[in-house]
Amino acid sequence: MAAGTKSNMTIYEAEFYAGFTEVLSQNADAFNAASQGSIRQVTRLSRGDFEKNSFFDAIAAGTLISRRDITSVAAAADSPITMDEIVSPKINRKIGPIAQTNDAWRKVGRDPSEFSFILGQQIAKGVQLDWLNSALRAVEACVDKAATTKYDATDGDLASADLIEGLNLMGDRGNSLVAWVMHSKQYYDLVKTQLAANILNVSDINIKEGIPITLSRPVIVTDSDVLVVSGSPDNYICLGLVAGATEVAESEDREIVTQPVTGLENLVTRIQGEFAYNLTVKGFKFTTTVNPNDAAVASSANWTQAATSVKDGPGVRILSL
Repeated sequence: MAAGTKSNMTIYEAEFYAGFTEVLSQNADAFNAASQGSIRQVTRLSRGDFEKNSFFDAIAAGTLISRRDITSVAAAADSPITMDEIVSPKINRKIGPIAQTNDAWRKVGRDPSEFSFILGQQIAKGVQLDWLNSALRAVEACVDKAATTKYDATDGDLASADLIEGLNLMGDRGNSLVAWVMHSKQYYDLVKTQLAANILNVSDINIKEGIPITLSRPVIVTDSDVLVVSGSPDNYICLGLVAGATEVAESEDREIVTQPVTGLENLVTRIQGEFAYNLTVKGFKFTTTVNPNDAAVASSANWTQAATSVKDGPGVRILSL
């Protein structure tokens, strides 16, 4: 049997990126299609630490259109057109470093190209979860700023009536909520409460399939820590999102480097990578730190509402047991 060398652990770039791209392609569909466009993932290269997009503020009601006095020739006061901006922070991430002896892989007899593919998939899944959790942190921070975007249902488990109250927070814009994001605890509580209030021939099929009725809106179920408010007992957050509520834009080229390491008792291969993305919340601007950490993204104090109305923001929050 030929002796192994460091080439036995070399990362096969084509296989690595094949695995990475396969998972991210599936993830893009989940973000964009499954959420009805409420959580978007795109690729858009961007320089600097922030991405800024300006927009015209809405002119105040009663000023843009008002009563005209047909008996007067008095001067009419001008109303200015003002502008604001959406500010998206750039989040910089690293992959690894991950190191393993070449001998370890030789001993298990795995094909190095197979290892490359599997590692690519695993890293891609980690990137996907990081995108999602960052997006949820930002949205939760923004909807937590105003009392009018929050509904307290902590008197019990999540129920159908609570979803209706969530829509009600948006008033005449309730139809703009296109998707729910909730913890699995809330999802199955919803099934149970609907089972207890089963309407013959209406919800039977949903209960049989174990799928709750969610007012014709898809549900993204994720056990993200962002959706848990620790306490005794814990509370859980259900987010009702509008189209374009949040966007994760991969804003720099990903880079993966593999390096053979010598000078040790065994040959080792190290893998390390870098990537970055900009995080946008509809109607809001991030106002503080360059390259914020998770706590800074999750802090309501770091986000300022730029849109005139909360109805032009990302959506609503329902808090339940």
